[in-house]
Amino acid sequence: MKHVRITLDAGGSEAEIHPMYDVMANAPYVDRATAMHWNVAEDEFGIMHYVEGDREPFVAALEAIPEVLAYELTPASPDAFYVFIRDATTESARDLFETITRTPVVVIPPIEYAGDGTVSYSAFGPSDAIQAAIDEIPDLITVTIDEIGGLAAAPGVLESLLSDRQREAIDAALDLGYYEIPREADHRDVASALDCAPSTAAEHLRKAEAKLVESILDG
Repeated sequence: MKHVRITLDAGGSEAEIHPMYDVMANAPYVDRATAMHWNVAEDEFGIMHYVEGDREPFVAALEAIPEVLAYELTPASPDAFYVFIRDATTESARDLFETITRTPVVVIPPIEYAGDGTVSYSAFGPSDAIQAAIDEIPDLITVTIDEIGGLAAAPGVLESLLSDRQREAIDAALDLGYYEIPREADHRDVASALDCAPSTAAEHLRKAEAKLVESILDG
């Protein structure tokens, strides 16, 4: 089993795959977008997005795209919003989604749209199934493998290994320079940040470090 981080680049052909793909990847009023959850049927799919950008032109684009069957939008902040979009599929979009849906490979949310038009996501599954899925991605998309590792490298897995207090200790240590060379802080500084005894801070750090190192070596 492997975790891979994959980047897709349609090279300006995003609209040929699906108009909403073009909006998320290239629209000047979208500063950042992620697909958080999705479900795919044969002739339509639903995707929940988080979008940072200008809401009004985004809604205007939704209204103008025939493939958008329905949507619901709710603000998250003045410059960000969540939007559920129910889309009709296109042949190219179906081909792209089917590379995953007909294999045991799991796509791990979110799917991230970058400012250069590329799309990145993490996948986990049998190595041969991942390779087969990559081989079937439509020819107009260039595929780059950014990272290969074990399950520990998958998004969210390392964080879930740590208790809340262990994560706080690691975060404080990083902020204070505990892991700099030479060190800019010691476990007493971490203890002060956590408002606990130095021995307790040292124990949190030791346990967190042991879990992280073990998970990386196993991966």
